[in-house]
Amino acid sequence: MPSVNLNRLAVFAAVAEAGSFTAAARRLGLTKAMTSQHVSRLEAELGAALLSRTTRRVVPTEAGAAFHADCTRILQETEAAVARVGLGGETPAGTLRITASIDFGATVIAPSLTAFMEQNPDLMVDFVATDQIVDLVGERFDLAIRTGWLRDSRLRAVRLRSFRQILVGAPTYLARYGKPRRPHDLPAHRWIGLTQLRSPLTWRFTSRRGTAHAVRVTAHVLVNTSSAARTFAISGAGLSVLPDSMIEDDIATGRLVPLLPSWNLPEGGVHAVYPATRYPPAKVRLFIDFLRTRLARPSAPLHRDRGGRDGG
Repeated sequence: MPSVNLNRLAVFAAVAEAGSFTAAARRLGLTKAMTSQHVSRLEAELGAALLSRTTRRVVPTEAGAAFHADCTRILQETEAAVARVGLGGETPAGTLRITASIDFGATVIAPSLTAFMEQNPDLMVDFVATDQIVDLVGERFDLAIRTGWLRDSRLRAVRLRSFRQILVGAPTYLARYGKPRRPHDLPAHRWIGLTQLRSPLTWRFTSRRGTAHAVRVTAHVLVNTSSAARTFAISGAGLSVLPDSMIEDDIATGRLVPLLPSWNLPEGGVHAVYPATRYPPAKVRLFIDFLRTRLARPSAPLHRDRGGRDGG
């Protein structure tokens, strides 16, 4: 096969369609001489005359007309291929393979993906809900949504929003065991521990004056999801630390009582994590922007996953 410079296909197609080297050159932003040179070199590479030149007009030869039809198809397919990888357009397409924790995935990510797909009907979604930290590159994920505190990683991460951690207990529990007044009181209380955390029984509190105090508690209940911890806390099984927006309604209705208001726990974050690449696909970039806007609404619930650790 002859060696052909594919850039010259676009030049030839423009001349064949315009019927003039001058008009084609103006359309392509080239000089007339350069346009003519590209076509001449293409004819030399192919070993065939593609254009018949007259003083008034340029028309394709029989071989040139057939070649022009092929060029048009090739150029259209090339433009479509560029658009599909996200470099030629901003329309999400293909399949977005995404993972999130079970709790957060069910309450936040799945509804968000549904709304995003309604805006982008050419997009398909492959969603995996798991509390395990998956290998995004090895398992070919486009994106992971992780809450809590990120571990060291070569992946890229975008912080979508922050959340506060609040120590809570049910009125029934507090009536029976009393209300803690300071962090030092917590080891004497029953505790609901979340096994997803790196240190589920060690917590670091900071006072308004900046004094830090770490406490070690004893678990009477161990659970593997934040929603299960919330359920046990509401039932009076013990104290627990939960994300603020997850328990807003519970605090407002009195099902849970916030404790130690003069002490703070470290804030957590919601992050979009994706493989390090210079040009992330449009489907990834646009869903991150969409989710950031959606999470900015005060009603969006939050849960921690295994991507995080506790305040210790």
